[in-house]
Amino acid sequence: MRLSRALVLLTFNEIEALPKLFDRLPLSAADEVFAVDGGSKDGTVEYLESKGVRVLGQPRRGRGCAFSVALDAAKSDVLCFYSPDGNEEPDDVPRLFEKLEADGCDLVVASRMCRGARNEEDDQVFKPRKWVNLAFTFLANVLWNRGPYVSDTINGFRAVRADSFRRCDCRVDGFVIEYLMSIRMMKLGLRVGEIATQEHPRLGGQSTAHSWPTGVEFTRRLVREILIGRRVA
Repeated sequence: MRLSRALVLLTFNEIEALPKLFDRLPLSAADEVFAVDGGSKDGTVEYLESKGVRVLGQPRRGRGCAFSVALDAAKSDVLCFYSPDGNEEPDDVPRLFEKLEADGCDLVVASRMCRGARNEEDDQVFKPRKWVNLAFTFLANVLWNRGPYVSDTINGFRAVRADSFRRCDCRVDGFVIEYLMSIRMMKLGLRVGEIATQEHPRLGGQSTAHSWPTGVEFTRRLVREILIGRRVA
């Protein structure tokens, strides 16, 4: 039986990019479509509502909080998280859903690091963001993964089974949510798959994931997960 699907748009001041992307979003690939907004003041909410998209607010700022709001609100079996800033390829949304169902995965990540993928820093000589991502990903695989190597544990463009996500008990507010979800999927022995994706330049807005604070947050979470062993709470 086909799983029901939710496409979740994660937004925060995306009005520069949204009008350029909206018509390319594969809304028909999902049974429900809604947005979780982090407090946009630039017309993002009004634009989405004019397109008939339900917009949910967040009680607190943070990407992890948005994931929790979406998990609690969705009626579907599977959630795909998509940020409409231009980085992520809309055509990969149905591919994520299809990979999850066809391979019986609990989580499928759109990888920017595997064969056939492209990271936005690949054309640069110095690739700090990519190298840090690869380092955190390597540690997660070595410490907890018992299945095929996962090349990109951090990218937020992903599809996940709602029940499996709940089992992970990932109630955090910040940018570490995706990394934590990947780690706990590994700890629980759940199946993680990937598709290759092409990361594009942003079409508008600015990233709020500042390198040093985000790196510190990831390091603290990694240490905490090591200390609690294979438990997830």
